[in-house]
Amino acid sequence: MKNHKKYHAGYFMPPEECLDWVKKDRITKAPIWCSVDLRDGNQALIVPMSLEEKLDFFKYLCSIGFKEIEVGFPAASDTEYEFLRTLVEKDLIPDDVTVQVLTQSREHIINKTFEAVKGAKNVVIHLYNSTSVAQREQVFKKSKDEIKAIATTGAEMIVKYADAMPDTHFTFEYSPESFTGTEIDYALEICNAVIDIWKPRKDRKTIINLPATVSMSMPHVYASQIEYMSKNLKYRENVVLSLHPHNDRGTAVADCELGLLAGGDRIEGTLFGNGERTGNADIITVAMNLYSHGVDPELDFSDMPYLVKKYEEFTDMKVPPRQPYGGELVFAAFSGSHQDAIAKGMTYRKEHHQHRWDCPYIPIDPHDIHRTYDADVIRINSQSGKGGIGFLLQQNYGYNPPPHMREQLGYRVKEVSDHDHKELSVQEVLEVFEDNYVNNTNPLSVTAAHYTQNNDGTISANLTLREGSRMIQCGATGNGRLDAVANAIEQAAGMDFTLIHYSEHALDPDTDSRACSYVGLKWPDGNETWGCGTHTDIIVAGVRALVSAINNH
Repeated sequence: MKNHKKYHAGYFMPPEECLDWVKKDRITKAPIWCSVDLRDGNQALIVPMSLEEKLDFFKYLCSIGFKEIEVGFPAASDTEYEFLRTLVEKDLIPDDVTVQVLTQSREHIINKTFEAVKGAKNVVIHLYNSTSVAQREQVFKKSKDEIKAIATTGAEMIVKYADAMPDTHFTFEYSPESFTGTEIDYALEICNAVIDIWKPRKDRKTIINLPATVSMSMPHVYASQIEYMSKNLKYRENVVLSLHPHNDRGTAVADCELGLLAGGDRIEGTLFGNGERTGNADIITVAMNLYSHGVDPELDFSDMPYLVKKYEEFTDMKVPPRQPYGGELVFAAFSGSHQDAIAKGMTYRKEHHQHRWDCPYIPIDPHDIHRTYDADVIRINSQSGKGGIGFLLQQNYGYNPPPHMREQLGYRVKEVSDHDHKELSVQEVLEVFEDNYVNNTNPLSVTAAHYTQNNDGTISANLTLREGSRMIQCGATGNGRLDAVANAIEQAAGMDFTLIHYSEHALDPDTDSRACSYVGLKWPDGNETWGCGTHTDIIVAGVRALVSAINNH
């Protein structure tokens, strides 16, 4: 690409080294979460939500556990004003939930904002103005002092209006919009000037929100900027340092995580990262990343499929299949080696009664977010292997084929998937298994068998065979019933094979369980064939498995 030289780094490093965040290897507690789905997310929709949709979405966000929800810019449109008034007048805001409203530093806008929140119990008034070099020079054409005056004038007006509404608990929030394109010492100067006006205290803290309105740098730069601000903000013990990263560079989640390490206390974001351009920080990913490290995110995403469904209904957006945690395919393993490792990991957990989660390839237990192993983890196509296929048969239908049989079955399943050029369902995998291996009676079948215990401990078997349309009476002696049957069939049908495997297990959990047997045979040409037999009588199941293996030659 030839035009790369017209781009330059539009961000600013702190005036001093800020790298304490590097020494931390994890986040140890959940931040304060603020959903901006109803404001930042809604304004990015092709068709913004209706009043009823916004009311339903608000209720759903409360049910998930959000305690702070930005509900809009009530002075900007009648729709947003009506939404907030409906929440207040119909008493739809839970006592432990704070609504947040956005305002510019203009008195008529601030006045209407306070009119909109009248009667609400807990409110964040979110004041913002753009501070970046590009905004100052190109949009507002104002000096640093003039831009700073916009912020401080707005801060003073907010105090005046809040004092006139003593029945509402107000929290003040200030955002130097386009923070990432602002000189860091200047951003600090403006924020501290606002803080000096608001004089935060323990019972009425101030939120300083530092947005990556446009993501400009690598995440470590944002972290250093946040650390500098955290160390130098006035009244820091009574200031909540908030982060609001956008995803222009695809790093919003990383910006959140490193920003929290650097001193951030709060995250503003949306479900699945909805928002203008490339979107906001995805709160679900940030929260679930904490969960995967053993930290309670204090948000309830335990029914992820339902959350996806509701999100898509509210926004008319689609959650991509590879979206972390929420996407349809995020746990799916098609690769044979991955499936085999997952299957062995699951078996290990069961055998060792292990609570700690460390299953290969699966970062969290899918059950924790209402996903399932059979439908979501092991997926079968032409790339799949014996481990995953065997795991699905065992999990869903009780079959536990031996390893070499699984290998052969894997090739058959992949052939079907490759030929039909599609993913196979668990039911279709079962059909391939049963059609090829279970109780196979063509061309040979045993229609009757009678056994005699000999004095020397051997067993004699007298059989009636059907081979095509021909009926054959035969008999032989062996070390056991199956050996005797095998010897009789070899002699009567002129076959030569060696029994290389026999195993059995109960197929059903109840007392009237069917027995399931597996037989492997080796032939003079070196080929191995396999069969499975099922019946309530274990002897009959073994004979059926033997005959199935013979018929597969």
